[in-house]
Amino acid sequence: MKSEFILAFNEICEQRGLPKEDVFEALKTALASAYRRDMNVSNTQQVIAEIDSRTGDPTIYAEKEIVDSIFDSRTEVLLKDARRLGHPSTDLNSLKLGDLVLVDSTTASFGRIAAQTAKQVLLQRVREAEREQLFEDFSGREGELVNGTVQSISGQHITIGLGRTEAILPKSQQVRGERYRAHDKIRVYVLEVRRTSRGPQIFVSRNHRNLLRRLLELEVPEIYNGQVEIKSIAREAGQRSKVAVMALQPGVDPVGACVGMRGVRIQSIVRELNDEKIDVIEWNPDQETFIAKALSPARVSHVFLDDHPDEGKTAVVVVPDDQLSLAIGREGQNARLAAKLTGWRIDIKSLTESAAESLDRLDDPAVAPAVRKDAQFLEQVRSILAKKAAGRPITSEDYFTLDRLVNAVEGKIIAARSAKHEEVRQKRTEARKQVPAIAWELPLDELDLPGRIHNLLLDNEVETVGHVLMNLAAGDEIFLNYRGFGEKALDTLKEYVANYKLPEEETAVEVEAEAEIPAADLVEAEELEAPAEEPAELVEEPAAEVEIEVSEPEPEPELAVEEETEAEEPEEVLSAIDDLSRPLIEIEKKPEPEKEPKKKPAVVIARPSREEERLQQELEKQQPRRKGKSLVFDEDMGEVVVKRKRKRGRGRPEWEDFEGSDFDLDDF
Repeated sequence: MKSEFILAFNEICEQRGLPKEDVFEALKTALASAYRRDMNVSNTQQVIAEIDSRTGDPTIYAEKEIVDSIFDSRTEVLLKDARRLGHPSTDLNSLKLGDLVLVDSTTASFGRIAAQTAKQVLLQRVREAEREQLFEDFSGREGELVNGTVQSISGQHITIGLGRTEAILPKSQQVRGERYRAHDKIRVYVLEVRRTSRGPQIFVSRNHRNLLRRLLELEVPEIYNGQVEIKSIAREAGQRSKVAVMALQPGVDPVGACVGMRGVRIQSIVRELNDEKIDVIEWNPDQETFIAKALSPARVSHVFLDDHPDEGKTAVVVVPDDQLSLAIGREGQNARLAAKLTGWRIDIKSLTESAAESLDRLDDPAVAPAVRKDAQFLEQVRSILAKKAAGRPITSEDYFTLDRLVNAVEGKIIAARSAKHEEVRQKRTEARKQVPAIAWELPLDELDLPGRIHNLLLDNEVETVGHVLMNLAAGDEIFLNYRGFGEKALDTLKEYVANYKLPEEETAVEVEAEAEIPAADLVEAEELEAPAEEPAELVEEPAAEVEIEVSEPEPEPELAVEEETEAEEPEEVLSAIDDLSRPLIEIEKKPEPEKEPKKKPAVVIARPSREEERLQQELEKQQPRRKGKSLVFDEDMGEVVVKRKRKRGRGRPEWEDFEGSDFDLDDF
């Protein structure tokens, strides 16, 4: 028969929805806190509690010191009692005086204050475990649908009850026109779950486009099973939505699967969204066909695509005159949703308007000469446009004639423009490949351009050295198209870029030099440069050579060579020379072991430029670069200063350079 403890324990686990392990840990912590409060023990003393999962009997172990006589029973225990009441995991036979051991210190009952402490600790731990469990449950359900009940309505948000917790439906995520009352059942989309001190805070939405996606997955088995894929969704919540679907399995009609027999499937979604209109469109890899279908229910005559490398993608759509208002939609809603669905900016024109523009653009080089020479055809088009302007009806043959003109003129012009844009795009791609990767990380300040040119580039979003190099490689017309950027500014920019050297190139040259010249070759080269008789003297008369090195007041030829090469040769050569000098001195010392070796005078060579560079690199690592600012080393001040990114244009001469010249202020 189960004890009362086990029954109460199981009830807590079921009500709170918590695993038994978490509740056991909370109970152990509560019993340990109650013992500390009841016995008034120090926080540094280790106290643990264990509970038998079958009977529910608790056991409290307290850390005590083994002594021969007890002065304080709360912290001390006799050796025989320690071996009898010690923790089972401890080797009781090896205990001795002075050891610390966990001893069974279970009390018969706690006092009122200790019991209250245990209750508070237990409730607190259970609440924390429950909050953590709720957060784990709902954080894994982000992007899914949940069913809730409206609990309260305020001006800023609606509180939705989700069973064990609540969710917030902000005003920005509500559908305009929807009205809710308390206790209404509602289906919402889990937008975000935040961890707070008062438990998880759940935000839900009713106007998110993925709400429609999840509803389609629930209602259409083909979408749930992966036979039909939702490519894109454009939604204006409460009014109209467009969904592009594609079949992944041959023989499946994606639109028919979503609509269902007699529209049963789509109608259930419409009712869930309070009669929101939903257009289901078949996705097509051909962008012209896809854009024409996205504008349904309007009929489209022509779609011309123009993918500009800077301005973006634009689709010029020509529709019959009677379909213009239907293609645009109420307040432009249909065209707006089609643009969101396809990702193209859509420019809709009527057939007569496009034909009139085509007549004015016959002189364009992209138009075929045969069209310009066909006077009868052009006269027929002009008569049709005059008939339309007079308000007389136009036949289908007349529309066909206008359609031929638009296709022959505007279609060819846009196709030629698109070909040029594609060439520019390919040229930029090739230019980008030529720019080193390090150049994209360097700011524009590295070029040290004049203030006016610097600011013009920043205004046109050219902020790195790599961007400048790419635009120069792509062509001068990119910079000349910038407002205020002329030929003179372009020549100045080219001059500064030509005089600038990337840091990576300098490093690469040094690395190649190290790779091509090994250390042994450097030593041999230095031996060849030195006089031939000097090494021989050092070997034959070691004692005299050592005395000369120490007593000679003037620098030796070796030292002079080192000083001269310091300004010309890289640091690797100096290290090789130092390595060369060491074995020579050791050979000199071997013939006379009794004589004390004399120290060679040290040669100190100052390298202010390398120290300044090292100091600047360390300061840049310690302090991250701010946007618009950079750290530079001022040689006059002798310290690192902040250099601002923006520069002020110079409208007057350099006043700081007039000293030492024939400049006289009295001339003014």
